Amino acid sequence: MGYSRKEEIAKLRRERKEAKAAKKRKENIREKLVRFLIVCEGTKTEPHYFEALINNYISAVREVTIEGEGRATVALVDRTQEIKTELERKNAMSFDRVWVVFDKDDFDDFNDAIKKAHKLGFQSAWTNEAFELWYYLHFEYLDTGIGRADYIKKLEEVFRKNMGDNSFKYKKGNPDIYSLLQHYGREDLAKRFAQQLRGLYTGTDYAAHKPCTMVDKLVEELEYPRLLLEKK
Repeated sequence: MGYSRKEEIAKLRRERKEAKAAKKRKENIREKLVRFLIVCEGTKTEPHYFEALINNYISAVREVTIEGEGRATVALVDRTQEIKTELERKNAMSFDRVWVVFDKDDFDDFNDAIKKAHKLGFQSAWTNEAFELWYYLHFEYLDTGIGRADYIKKLEEVFRKNMGDNSFKYKKGNPDIYSLLQHYGREDLAKRFAQQLRGLYTGTDYAAHKPCTMVDKLVEELEYPRLLLEKK
């Protein structure tokens, strides 16, 4: 049974109205940005990784500022507060999410840095012991606490195995590391393994949570900023 002329006109008007409403919703979303400030302990390793991730996940509702400071733990948190204040005043805007990215290494103010960041309203993408743990989790689960040099050795082993290239050398600050991880590793595994590691620990003595990482939480927010808009 076909539509009458009156029904066809009503259907056309309804479709136009729905299309107009959908366009308006899309425009409204574009007007809202989730502004991130990410301040990293390293000047190359972490910034290069997050810059590549952002370029890979194009988003109309995300704006990211990344700073590599060459400072660690509490000093990094203090500098983050300074950068936030400077940029917000200079650009007459405010950041929605502020993240500090740092490792445990040999610093004894690791817990203090996490506590201070939380007090200031910042998120901490910390790793105990080294950022390379996040890279390694793209290949295999690891719940044994090891040092930075051992992470690099293990990374070289898994890359060589998956690349079929025994000459591969891991270099800190390699701008291609993100693409290599995407090609030869599995980010979904890294996220699952990171969550699994966190489940091994309780309490707030994060210096004792080894190995452990929070990097996956920042990665999730950068990849899916619309989820943050929905929470607003």
